[in-house]
Amino acid sequence: MARTFRLAVSAVALIALAACDSTASSGGDGDGTTPTATASTTAAPNLSDHESGPESPIGYGLYVPQGATQLGPLFRYRSSRLIAAYRPELQALEAQRAAEAAEKVAEDEANGTPSPTPTPTTRPSPDSFKLIGDDAPRPDTSISLMRIDGDPTDVVRRMLAQIDAAIPDANLVLDDLSQYCTSQDRRVTGCQVVARGMTEGEREIRVTMSVDAGDLATRTASPGSMTRPVMQLTAEYVGDPRAGQLGRDTGKLEDVTDIDDLPDRSGLIWPQMDLDADTSTPLVNGWTAPESATLLLSGYRPAFVAMTTERAVDADQIAEQYAVANSRKGTVTKDVVEDLNSVSTMYAVRTKDGSIARSVYILSARGNYTALFYTPATN
Repeated sequence: MARTFRLAVSAVALIALAACDSTASSGGDGDGTTPTATASTTAAPNLSDHESGPESPIGYGLYVPQGATQLGPLFRYRSSRLIAAYRPELQALEAQRAAEAAEKVAEDEANGTPSPTPTPTTRPSPDSFKLIGDDAPRPDTSISLMRIDGDPTDVVRRMLAQIDAAIPDANLVLDDLSQYCTSQDRRVTGCQVVARGMTEGEREIRVTMSVDAGDLATRTASPGSMTRPVMQLTAEYVGDPRAGQLGRDTGKLEDVTDIDDLPDRSGLIWPQMDLDADTSTPLVNGWTAPESATLLLSGYRPAFVAMTTERAVDADQIAEQYAVANSRKGTVTKDVVEDLNSVSTMYAVRTKDGSIARSVYILSARGNYTALFYTPATN
């Protein structure tokens, strides 16, 4: 009952926000596009209102490491596995609701009472699983998009130490960055680690960390990165979807290794970028930022972009149009999650070649945010 009340209060606040709005890859995707090194002629926007510093929670005890800054909110959504697990229950409730509505219409017609005409509304879509009530599934995937402002080697190793603590059996190497980072002439070109296993609380998760160092050849960083490396951290529950709803993805990590006591022995160097690529650079499978959006951060490997807009309707349209533009022969799916202080809408499409385009739009008291992701088909 208390959770229902909190959701109702949040919905009222978000409806008010929506009412005020009445007056969305570059070379990393293999599409042949080369990032432009043309410097933007417009003044860089003040992003301080959209930044979250170290210690900001991500999930499963993970948090933004010292030396990194999260741009935009934590992007959370329900995985396709979770949606599929609860869909039969939802469909049964929808069928029951439809049957009751049809019976009501029949009664009204028999009594000569006209059925009321639905009133158009601009309010956000309700939670896709609202009919299930308090047992509606919570998001099981969280993505943090970060700019690395401190020493990249230290920041990446701090994140590795957290992952190693979150998944005790991961056995990650914390004193040799070359285990997870590619390089050219000792200069880092990118990093990736994928760890899967059980947490101390017996929850099976997968954590993926990817770092884009920028284009080494042109010394050009991705748009919005302020010439710094960018990091994407994805935390997913991958055990039984229904069983995963019985626990919480919060907590505090124990025994996180202090990397200051464990010098790195890789000898790798992080290249200095001269400038950011222009905001008109094609990103996420050829998408370019519209004028209505302020770009917060982007990356080429993996392909992503995060942005904010003045109007909620613009943020939502960018998210939906991105998925539709990538749909080709695929079908776009939509899922809405009502949280305590935000509404998150995910659009996703998997094409026949196996590539996945996903967008997440968040309406919150803090602002309107959209993140776009693109995963090319694997061979």
